[in-house]
Amino acid sequence: MKTSTPCIRNCCLDFDDICMGCFRSLEEIKTWSKLSEPERKRLMEILPERKRQREKFNLNQPPAEK
Repeated sequence: MKTSTPCIRNCCLDFDDICMGCFRSLEEIKTWSKLSEPERKRLMEILPERKRQREKFNLNQPPAEK
């Protein structure tokens, strides 16, 4: 079965270019369609922990508007 995308259509990158909706990096978002199924599954497995860590240290902040 094909791995679904973690995208929740809440796309906004924080200071570290991590999406505040799905917690993928900009590079991970750009390459998603080229990843193999095992690579997609591996990435999906680490996203919950990435989310916890970013929320724990309050890193999930959007860049300030100019």
